[in-house]
Amino acid sequence: MKFSAKQIAELLDGEIEGNPDTEISRLAKIEEGKPGSITFLSNAKYAHYIYSTQASLVIVRKDFVPEQPIISTLIRVDDPYQAFAKLLEKYNLIKLNKAGISKQAFIAKSATVGKNVYIGEFAFIGENVEISANVKIYPQAYIGDNTTVGENSVIYSGVKIYSDNVIGKDCNIHSGAIIGADGFGFAPKCDKDYMKIAQIGNVIVEDNVEIGANTCIDRATLGSTIIRKGAKLDNLIQIAHNVEIGENTVIISQTGIAGSTKIGNNCMIGGQVGIIGHLKIADNVKIAAQSGIGSNIEEDGAVIQGSPAFKQKDYQRSLIYFRKLPLFSNRLDEVEKKLKDKG
Repeated sequence: MKFSAKQIAELLDGEIEGNPDTEISRLAKIEEGKPGSITFLSNAKYAHYIYSTQASLVIVRKDFVPEQPIISTLIRVDDPYQAFAKLLEKYNLIKLNKAGISKQAFIAKSATVGKNVYIGEFAFIGENVEISANVKIYPQAYIGDNTTVGENSVIYSGVKIYSDNVIGKDCNIHSGAIIGADGFGFAPKCDKDYMKIAQIGNVIVEDNVEIGANTCIDRATLGSTIIRKGAKLDNLIQIAHNVEIGENTVIISQTGIAGSTKIGNNCMIGGQVGIIGHLKIADNVKIAAQSGIGSNIEEDGAVIQGSPAFKQKDYQRSLIYFRKLPLFSNRLDEVEKKLKDKG
């Protein structure tokens, strides 16, 4: 699709400097701009590219003053980064604007499907499933019995949502994610074998949640595993049974959270963090990558690092001494040698 500079300026509430009829059909980084593309300049260290870019349109700050001639048409806005982000969102909505139900999809007779829904080839919609308006379910997705999917949510190809789960409004669940598989529940028996404990709970994903590719969220043993509204989960995360993730908490890839742990609101958890079960983590906590959490974090806003983890400032001080251990060891050897020589 093609758009004119005038159309984009109206969308962004911007001012055109150049040809309002300039057309673009793609987005690009400023250093890679080609004719027919639009880009933006926000960071001053990229300013030199605006004089060499071939992009047809460049979004700049209103107070930007060029030092050399520019061949591109400019759109002046208050914040180029936010304006370009808005443009990306619109572009993505257009690109993903699919509708209609494929004849090759399977939809159980007891399922209900809302208006303006897209269901792709070989998707499976089970018994008593409720699909709300404007939902998009891409090919080969699986929605198990008695599951509900809220308005405007997007379920990408290959997602598997087991039975009895709840997906809220405006959620994005990316390919390979599995929602509602059994929690890891086994009881040891006297013959050194294990008895599987039935996992009869579910998963509740509240509104405006993003779940990355190949992330797994286990169903509860009893009750619910809950992902609160606004939470953002990266790829390759394991969330065990009966875990609760607080509102607007962000978790980066390869993190594992063991059963029944409760994580507060607005937390930020780095990659490859391991958290044991049955813990409570306060609101606004930040956990550095590769940390191991083995006890409750009760302080609101704490910044934690290390394995086992403790306060980041203490960890960094300790790391300084750890790096100097060979030097301390050499000094100790010298002192011992001097004492022996005096003896």
